[in-house]
Amino acid sequence: MKRAIEKVVVLGAGTMGARIAAHIANAGAWCALLDMVPPEPHDEEQKRGLSTTGPPGAGSAGSPPENDRNRIVRAGLAAAAKSRPAAFFTRGLEKRIITGNFDDDLKLCAEADWIIEVVAENLEIKRALLERVAQVRKPGTIVSTNTSGLPVRRIAEGMPDEWQQHWAGTHFFNPPRYLKLVEIIPGAATRAEVIEALSDFCDHKLGKGVVVAKDTPNFIANRVGTYSMLNAIRLMAELGMTFEEVDACTGSALGWPKSATFRTADIVGIDVLQHVVRNIYENIPQDESRELYRVPPLIEEMARRGWLGEKTGRGFYQRVKKSGGESEILTLDPAKMEYRPQQKARFASIEAGKAVEDTRERLRMLVTPLLEGKEGDKAQKFIWGVLSEMCLYAARRVPEISDSIVDVDRAMRWGFGWELGPFETWDAIGVESMAGQLEKEGKKLPPLVTELADAGKKSFYQSAHGQTSYFDLASKAYKPLRPPEGVIILKEVKERSKEIEKNSGASLIDLGDGVLCCEFHAKMNAIGGDLLSMINKGLARLRTDFNAMVIANQAVNFSAGANLMLILMTAQEQEWDDLHLMVRQFQNVTLAIKHAPKPVVVAPQGLALGGGCEIALHGTRIHAAAEAYMGLVETGVGLIPGGGGTKEMMIRANERAEGEENLDLFHALKPVFENVAMAKVSTSGEEARELGYLRRADLVAMNQDRLVADAKQTALGLVRSEWRQTAPSPTEPSIRVLGEEFSAAAKLAVHMMLRGEFISEYDALVARKLAHVLSGGALSAAQLVSEQYILDLERETFVSLCGERKTQERIAHTLKTGKPLRN
Repeated sequence: MKRAIEKVVVLGAGTMGARIAAHIANAGAWCALLDMVPPEPHDEEQKRGLSTTGPPGAGSAGSPPENDRNRIVRAGLAAAAKSRPAAFFTRGLEKRIITGNFDDDLKLCAEADWIIEVVAENLEIKRALLERVAQVRKPGTIVSTNTSGLPVRRIAEGMPDEWQQHWAGTHFFNPPRYLKLVEIIPGAATRAEVIEALSDFCDHKLGKGVVVAKDTPNFIANRVGTYSMLNAIRLMAELGMTFEEVDACTGSALGWPKSATFRTADIVGIDVLQHVVRNIYENIPQDESRELYRVPPLIEEMARRGWLGEKTGRGFYQRVKKSGGESEILTLDPAKMEYRPQQKARFASIEAGKAVEDTRERLRMLVTPLLEGKEGDKAQKFIWGVLSEMCLYAARRVPEISDSIVDVDRAMRWGFGWELGPFETWDAIGVESMAGQLEKEGKKLPPLVTELADAGKKSFYQSAHGQTSYFDLASKAYKPLRPPEGVIILKEVKERSKEIEKNSGASLIDLGDGVLCCEFHAKMNAIGGDLLSMINKGLARLRTDFNAMVIANQAVNFSAGANLMLILMTAQEQEWDDLHLMVRQFQNVTLAIKHAPKPVVVAPQGLALGGGCEIALHGTRIHAAAEAYMGLVETGVGLIPGGGGTKEMMIRANERAEGEENLDLFHALKPVFENVAMAKVSTSGEEARELGYLRRADLVAMNQDRLVADAKQTALGLVRSEWRQTAPSPTEPSIRVLGEEFSAAAKLAVHMMLRGEFISEYDALVARKLAHVLSGGALSAAQLVSEQYILDLERETFVSLCGERKTQERIAHTLKTGKPLRN
């Protein structure tokens, strides 16, 4: 029988422990979080009333909350609740977590299916705690240690055989909610069913990408990632580069996170980096690159001074407040150990690379001069050095750290946020070209690369007819790379000749089982004519050839909204009839989605803003990713939702008022007005439900890789339940509006916000226009109106705002900077 994990006890409420517990709570699982009892207070603390003798979890009568034996765990949980980015999906989720301490509450471990230890990275501290756990743990309970590099086998050394069979390492990456990777490290005697249970829980419940790693120093991701960072520091010194120049080369240019090298180090913590580097150095006597793992003197000095990065306010960078209240980022001058104003990095190659959207093409462009024997600029020399040495190092570590190149690539993508792992990078640049240049430089190629060539293969991966294969060192042949059960990869489905139709904005794909998918693939998936045309074609095929439809894509973002450049150009040319037509076409598509005779499931992930959110609101169901950031943000550019978003939020307010929430329509509309006027965006799929974008019946997928498959199953579930279209006709009066009653109150609220200087005069104008639509127009009393009536109000208001100079200024500013303008 398959082992199920339902109850989890987390031991240790520090930064990682509290945030791991937070994410377990996000998943809806039972979770307890324990930490040590505070030490006995010294005399001065006793005078202030501090004590550890109060009842656990409550504190003594009349005493402050910190006067209890659980104040350490409470502080850790409170820090997680306040952390940014948010550890919890929604406010108040921390209340789901049971708190306690190691002395009074370790017995909770007897109730757990999984006990995860997350105390300090100290072998003796971990062993001492686990010996106590062994006294209360029931046989069969899984126990794991969250460690970034300590040998998993040594932590459990001397434990009974039954313990060893249920023991593993589980290395989460910080912050656990956002970084996808979990490395699972089996012990020598760990049962296969234990690894399967941990993998299943982390994948399905926590939304993680699981890589099974060997018990080698710092496992996979930190071993390769730390090497890459230290190599960048070495190259920086050799080429005489600044921190800003290195970060310009190692961020978006390479498909790596914008935090690049040194900003990432500040986020991780200089002390953490120092510890990881030392741990690797001490435990890799046979590594040919061991000397690179000596802690750089600069890191040692920064740690000595307490300049530990973000946590102390100083690291490689320092954020300071200027006299006007604005902040400025300064950069460390390592020669003087002083902070100086930032110096903008300027490289022609990096600037040229910004025009190349595809990361593989961009990498080839950046290193091609070096491969052709040309000089290249400083950035290109640096990038070649960073990538070639990293790729070499990763190839040397197979099969030491992993038997599979796939797991190495996944670890770097999921743990470090790289778009391409090391072996995907080899392929992007070209294995033959890269190997040839490395040999010219006198570098010895690792067996993995020579075996690939000897086998007559020219790449680590190959793809044909929708099937990707990877080179396996053990068999010296390609093996099929099959997606996990329950994962649909749209690119592979299309390659299997399942793409029915496509244009520049979207494709129609046959997902099988009678389900059609409309996939967006425009730039930022901005909503334009091609995309709307393909949705219409999909709905037509749905009526005749399919049982259900899914609207989804597997880009970073579902849709950033409407094509603002097109709106701006049309408004500046005063082509008002064209603008009316554009908005009407969008409204007609969203109406068609809503009134389709068969179910349409919309599956947003990442940003689903403005028009992207409006498309989702019209689906039969929304099956959102846990990390879906949804919002009607049009007021940020001086507009209101024009594609039916305002109308759908009014319908949701009507539903709430008619439901079981004991809420009248006025109070149901109030948060709608606030959220849309303030352009609020959810910070998670679950918060999108709180903001009203998701209904009670809508679903959230924890693992984004499974989102398309989950949405397909939701669609099939609706088909099996014999779902029928019951929405009133668009022309039938079905939406109750309050007229002057709501309009007057909304305008008063706007006036008070303006007086308090919370909004600008123009914000107030836009908000009053929004209130006009939410009130149902210039009506003196409450009455029922139709969807089409509200859509006409939306469109008239939207187009009128497009004619305002300040709206056009806001749109232009947003297009240029990516940020809203408050004029």
